[in-house]
Amino acid sequence: MKRTYQPHKKRRARNYGFLSRMSTKSGRKIINRRRRKGRKRLAPGIYNKLRFVPT
Repeated sequence: MKRTYQPHKKRRARNYGFLSRMSTKSGRKIINRRRRKGRKRLAPGIYNKLRFVPT
């Protein structure tokens, strides 16, 4: 039986990355909320392995 979460770095970065968060009003609210809380990572990007995500 296949599990529900099948991770993909590119998909994760596109859907939940910093740029996609900043592109909407509600996404900016999420980023600001995480800043206020003092999160080290504001958005789940690929911090070390993949710098550039091609479209």
